[in-house]
Amino acid sequence: MSVSPIEVSSGDARYDALRRGFNQRWIAHPDYVVVATSTEDVESALAKFLADPAHATRRITVRSGGHCYEDFVSSEDVGVIIDVSQMNRVFFDASMDAYCIEAGATNWHSTTQLYRSTGLALPGGSCNSVGLGGHISGGGYGLLSRMLGLTVDYLYAVEVVTAADGRTPRRTVARKDSEDPALRDLWWAHTGGGGGNFGVITRYWFRGLQSPPAQVLLRSVAWTWDDFRERPDLFKSLVRRYGEFFTHEQHGTGPDFIHRNGYRDMFSLLKLTHMSNGKVGLTVQLDGTGKDAPARLKAFLDWITEGFTTGSGHHVTETALDKQIGEHPAQDALFIPTLLPWLTATQSLNDSGPNRCGKYKSAYMTKGFTDQQIDAIHRHVTDPGYSNPDALLQVDSYGGRINDVAAGDTAVPQRSSVLKLQYQAYWSWGKDADGNGVYDYRDADRDPEIAGPHLRWIQGFYRDVYQSTGGVPAVPDPALPASLSSNTDGCYVNYPDTDLGDPHLNTSGQPWHKLYYKDNYQRLQRAKASWDPHDVFRHQQSVRPPKTGQA
Repeated sequence: MSVSPIEVSSGDARYDALRRGFNQRWIAHPDYVVVATSTEDVESALAKFLADPAHATRRITVRSGGHCYEDFVSSEDVGVIIDVSQMNRVFFDASMDAYCIEAGATNWHSTTQLYRSTGLALPGGSCNSVGLGGHISGGGYGLLSRMLGLTVDYLYAVEVVTAADGRTPRRTVARKDSEDPALRDLWWAHTGGGGGNFGVITRYWFRGLQSPPAQVLLRSVAWTWDDFRERPDLFKSLVRRYGEFFTHEQHGTGPDFIHRNGYRDMFSLLKLTHMSNGKVGLTVQLDGTGKDAPARLKAFLDWITEGFTTGSGHHVTETALDKQIGEHPAQDALFIPTLLPWLTATQSLNDSGPNRCGKYKSAYMTKGFTDQQIDAIHRHVTDPGYSNPDALLQVDSYGGRINDVAAGDTAVPQRSSVLKLQYQAYWSWGKDADGNGVYDYRDADRDPEIAGPHLRWIQGFYRDVYQSTGGVPAVPDPALPASLSSNTDGCYVNYPDTDLGDPHLNTSGQPWHKLYYKDNYQRLQRAKASWDPHDVFRHQQSVRPPKTGQA
């Protein structure tokens, strides 16, 4: 525990690294970065910030792993960043009868420290360096979630440094069973309300955590774009049948083998890359402790790839996933179905890709794709006017145990979705725009066209897929035409996208908070009114105090 917080300012060699996160699009210019090692450090840093009149128009922000996709943590109006990454312990807290995970811990911290000592797991994400401070509060999910649920489904309590009067930091512990309704609201707000809204999260406590399978079966396969260019109908069939599989599983329809075998233990990631990548990829993980696991895996793959091979030959041939796609590394060793201990498999898949610039969008889907959506996907991933092997649509399987929880039990309202989509585009600066002989963020400041082609591609892609619902994956609304939002259910707050607030890109009539939170936004605003009415903790898409409106 430190005597006083560590402050890193512009004269410190660490400053340039600590003022930015994983996404190199966003570089802040804070007065200093606080490296906190305790809750007391956070209280002290917040007290100093609030007492300084110079910070009246500047923001204080918080970073754990640094994976915020927008400029919510690092932007021009940030005065102080509190970095909690050194607060990363994972331990059993007897006083709470719960497992404590500090907010600076990463997915990898929780995976290794929990499992090695207890055999339990938090069903978090597949990128090892993502910080749990934001991951959990936004309703984090991962490869175990169809089997075990979301991270927040196990959240018992949260410790937050709040400043309800706008002046005085206060360590607040909110429990699921707190007697005070305001404290219960604060706990609930951290079950999917997102980070940067109510205070500085320092600790989480979990009860009821479960064990992952001792062994999991993995397989990664790819199909070449050369084959799909010859047979675009089979690319479209893959996308269609992949969505239909999880729709059938959720609704009890379709082929008998889906329900006879059971697939809640299976998680899959379909990576629909731009054709310049050369390959489309798929990674599948399922419980490997049963003898039927290889047969169930084969049945799934055979069904979604129907027509790839016929009596006349191989129209689309399976190949190894031998290159990085998106945030995940090459998986050529998993071309043959491979049985591994769960921890070993998690280490194999756990990657975040290199530090680079990126833009992201998301969608929840309650059933598979329409023909119009499939045509739009194919049109944009085969766009000849754009070339980027690191641009893709990743389609994750969803549902299962996640959908056993009611929409209002946590702040995550999307409890009927079967697919979760992440649109991704990555790039590096790649141009010495300011002529100083090196590539760095100043080149992007000088020349917006470094990012321009990538932003236009992903924005056009998204708008085209959801053209019938106003350019976004609208949520069901009785006030809208029945044809609107027939299979979409909004967006994931942990994949923030400020375009949702742009009236030129979102013409659905649904504001960004409706897309993230649906009808849960009003309760989040109630928590905001109790715990941060002065809007100390804010960003472009933070929960608004009721008095400032909802837009």
